Amino acid sequence: MKERQFVVDDLTLKDSWRMFRILAEFVDGFEVMPEVYPAVSIFGSARSKPQSRAYKTAYEIARLLVESGFNVISGGGPGIMEAANKGALEAGGKSVGLHIHLPSEQEPNPYANVRLEFRYFFVRKVMFVKYAVAYVILPGGFGTLDELFEALTLIQTKRIKSFPVILVRTEFWEGLVDWLRDTLLDAKTISEGDLDIFCIVDTAQEAVDIIRKTVVL
Repeated sequence: MKERQFVVDDLTLKDSWRMFRILAEFVDGFEVMPEVYPAVSIFGSARSKPQSRAYKTAYEIARLLVESGFNVISGGGPGIMEAANKGALEAGGKSVGLHIHLPSEQEPNPYANVRLEFRYFFVRKVMFVKYAVAYVILPGGFGTLDELFEALTLIQTKRIKSFPVILVRTEFWEGLVDWLRDTLLDAKTISEGDLDIFCIVDTAQEAVDIIRKTVVL
């Protein structure tokens, strides 16, 4: 019993000190991120290769966004994140990489001219959403879905001001959207209007046109 109490106290002590590391990450973000406004957060798979359609589309979206007066935020890693940072950098914009430290180390890409380092996903998520005027979601995995549904939930519950959430590539996303409509909506766990929070496009130009029409600079 005493040994168990020691372990609990030890964990609590570590948690108390961890607060300072968390606060430091928030402070770093709050000091740096206002400088990149207005920005668009771009998400997608870290596994996408430079020759893939998704990579090329992300690059083009980022380039067009910068040419339209926006900066670009990505997760700072490989794949779609690299494409977004590369497109923004080469177009002359602020290319933000919010790099996360993972047990299986994810190397930062070399195309971010503004970089922040994070240990905690939840702090990083705040930076993605707080300083974005739109989300662009390309094909990806669990992390991409996590960011997508985080934004949808915050908009649905009116915890943040509504902004464009754009899914890119119909054939990738239509199965998920069908499930939302046929399962969640049918079960009345979401409302019909919730399906209007996001839209689907197939080209970089379509995505950027929606942002340009919706977001007032």
